[in-house]
Parts: sequence; structure tokens; C-alpha cells
Amino acid sequence: MMSIMKTVTASRPMARVSLKDSVKIFKNIRNKPVKKAKALLNGLINQKRDIDGKYYTGTSKEILDLIEQAENNADSMELDTGKLFIKEATANQSFKFMLPKSRWSHRGKRAKICQLKITLEER
Repeated sequence: MMSIMKTVTASRPMARVSLKDSVKIFKNIRNKPVKKAKALLNGLINQKRDIDGKYYTGTSKEILDLIEQAENNADSMELDTGKLFIKEATANQSFKFMLPKSRWSHRGKRAKICQLKITLEER
């Protein structure tokens, strides 16, 4: 008897968000239902909820887009979107590059780029 894998993934290889902020948010939404994770992220974006006194609005928007992308993938694989949980949420460091700026004072500013990957599981 074979069991069918009921997981879907979505990734953003070059997200323009902070690695540190992404890790903090992923710690809070890992192993939670997608509905609760989206409620937390919407609360952060609307500045109704906070994590350690910060809202992380930019990172929250990017992660919310990623979760919605994974939900669309689950819908196309005919999984029940009401039973989806966040199984894995990882943020890894990507390559580094310097932001090009015309003003002298901003030269040498390193861009914040990381790889985001999320895996949803139907339970």
C-alpha cells in the first residue's frame, strides 16, 4: 500500500528581504495551520500584532505572497486548502552584491537578499 505525498512547495530564490527578519517570522509560523499563519502575517502588515516589538512589514508581505503561491500550487494539485499546515519554512543566505547608488555616501551598501522556501502539508 503506497501513501501519496500530500506536500507542496513554493520558493523565492532572490527575495529582497533580510535573512534575520525572515528567520524570526518563520520561527513563529512553522508547524501552524496556514489560516493562523496568514492571520499573523496580516496582523504584522497592518501593525496590529508584533514580534519582539517589531512589525517586519516588508518581510511579512513577501512571506505572505509565498504562502499564497504555495496555496495555489496545492489547489492545482487538488489538495484541501482548509487542511494545510506549514511543514517547513527555511530562509538561507543568498549571494552578496553591492547596491549601485549615485551618491558617494551610499556606495558600498550591501543588498539584503535571501532564499525563502516554504513547504505546506495536508493533514
